[in-house]
Amino acid sequence: MYNIKLIIAYFGASFVGWQKTKMGPSIEETLEKTLRQILQHEVKLQAASRTDAGVHAEGQVVNFMTLKALNLNSLQHSLNGMLPKEIAIVGVEEMPSDFHPTLACLKKEYRYQICYGFSQMPFFRHTSWHFSYSLNIGQMEKAAEHLIGTYDFSSFCNERLLWDRDPVCRIEKIEILPHPEKRLSICMIGDHFLFRMARNIAGTLAYVGCGKMKADQIPAILASKDRTLAGITAPAHGLILKRVFY
Repeated sequence: MYNIKLIIAYFGASFVGWQKTKMGPSIEETLEKTLRQILQHEVKLQAASRTDAGVHAEGQVVNFMTLKALNLNSLQHSLNGMLPKEIAIVGVEEMPSDFHPTLACLKKEYRYQICYGFSQMPFFRHTSWHFSYSLNIGQMEKAAEHLIGTYDFSSFCNERLLWDRDPVCRIEKIEILPHPEKRLSICMIGDHFLFRMARNIAGTLAYVGCGKMKADQIPAILASKDRTLAGITAPAHGLILKRVFY
């Protein structure tokens, strides 16, 4: 049995998220269908992150098992030729039999992209949030400092039925990266992220940046474990799963 790891990039706007659902096309279902055509057997995929509808990825990691000895370069070429243009296989690797993309994950990096001010260049529209206020990056950085460390992040987790993840997360890094033309990225690295946590952090930092909230409110928000005290949930289309660390 061969354990094959794929690194995938995708533009999430056309999909209802990673996970298969009756609500519409998913990345998981699209990739499984293509692999079945190539391998001529059923395939079960496991993913490092179940990204939400509209969220993008540059470094999603998945695996599948097969009895077939594969030429991995040919597999990558075939997948990229058959998958829709919104999905690309950027890496293929054979892994040890016990590799699991979720259980073996040490940490993940997400990037949230914002265009701020009165206007947004059209070619950033589908991959960044247009936040029409001015942003004080220094205040956003001060707020981010309060989120670095190991905390219960319940205040940054949207309610989800049957959600059973540990609310205590270790955030290693939150960095505000300025770009030209009133753009910025929020880089977040942590051992795991709760449901919509990355988007809630981005929305809260944006609220601090425009003056709707104060940086020194963050410790009290964390301690409260009350989602209603944190900022808005930033839109899905600004979020990118950048990298998964093993």
